[in-house]
Amino acid sequence: MKNQPLKLASLGIQHVLAMYAGAVIVPLIVGGALGLSGEQLTYLVSIDIFMCGIATLLQVWSNRFFGIGLPVVLGCTFTAVGPMIAIGGQYGISAIYGSILVSGLFVIVISKYFGKLVRFFPPVVTGSVVTIIGITLIPVAMNNMAGGQGSADFGSLENLSLAFGTLVFILFLYKFFTGFVRSVSILLGLMAGTAVAFVLGKVDFSAVGDASWFHMAKPFYFGMPTFEITAILTMILVAMVSLVESTGVYFALGDITDKKISEEDLAKGYRAEGLAIVLGGLFNAFPYTAYSQNVGLVQLSGVKRNNVIYATGAFLVILGLVPKIGALTTVIPASVLGGAMVAMFGMVVAYGIKMLSHVNFASQENLLIIACSVGMGLGVTAVPELFAQMPTSIRILTDNGIVAGSLTAIGLNIFFNVLSKRNLNVVVREQKAS
Repeated sequence: MKNQPLKLASLGIQHVLAMYAGAVIVPLIVGGALGLSGEQLTYLVSIDIFMCGIATLLQVWSNRFFGIGLPVVLGCTFTAVGPMIAIGGQYGISAIYGSILVSGLFVIVISKYFGKLVRFFPPVVTGSVVTIIGITLIPVAMNNMAGGQGSADFGSLENLSLAFGTLVFILFLYKFFTGFVRSVSILLGLMAGTAVAFVLGKVDFSAVGDASWFHMAKPFYFGMPTFEITAILTMILVAMVSLVESTGVYFALGDITDKKISEEDLAKGYRAEGLAIVLGGLFNAFPYTAYSQNVGLVQLSGVKRNNVIYATGAFLVILGLVPKIGALTTVIPASVLGGAMVAMFGMVVAYGIKMLSHVNFASQENLLIIACSVGMGLGVTAVPELFAQMPTSIRILTDNGIVAGSLTAIGLNIFFNVLSKRNLNVVVREQKAS
């Protein structure tokens, strides 16, 4: 019993390490793509770690209104990376947070009914959406591998060596290690790549020296939010896909912990996620979702108690209040980050394909849904001026490849699968009546 607090702390830190690379790489990618200053990037990383802790505590604390009460850790969703970069590039950073706020409120409103809406988001839809998002992120990784767009040494042998060296090291860890080391391989790869870059004189620690030891979260750090319909639609789609993914995590954890998940439990889980997204918008952080990598850790460790996750949430909150820790991550060179991005963004694509593996490929209708939605998503991304001559009301839905591809998938799924099943049921009823 004497070592109980120490055991609790070590298990909590293990969960922090398992999700830490995913938690910090998202703000680094988004902040880098939006051209944030070192100080702004430090804030973005720190507030994200802080909000991961708050979001986790909201979810694990089950009460009458929110919280599923399972050992689930929340982090910023990778699904939002591409959309946030696209929104920021088109409308500015204020529109990112306006869309996050509205999407969070939307999730809270529909939380009671989302279980009934899931049929509009079968694997053929969610798999197509995640695949589109992953593929549209790959150019971001390629630019970083070369040293970052606009850098003086873009594409230099040094940058490419660091990028591929980082990637090879991550693959080496995946090949020869299992369990916890494999789960933190991205983090270890980033650390090793940065260490080599430091020896080569490519790491600048001035941001760490300039950062303070303590700060408080500031609402609307990047200014008051603005609201653009296209941006809002994009982020609502991201939220819906995240909810579908979270539903799978909830059921997986329910199975691991021998807890039967009711409709009310799901609704409370969705509300907690919606609250986390709203807070992410208010404090200029990110949309949050259940992290599947921590589910694997619960399974591997066999420790299923919620108090471990409370400790994880507390550690994340404390880390997020210390900007010097956040600043440490900002010194990672773009080329090292790019090497890790290839693996991480490739995993987004692979995860989308994995989701599609549950689809009945014998159905020509499903093949058409995937073909048209992925084709539309990539087409609009590659040729953004395709619909430039169309009315504004139509361009709202076509300006963004992710929105265009997602709406194509949803619409075709309703046309081919939902309506056809409804018509079939009507025919069956009519035949029985006759």
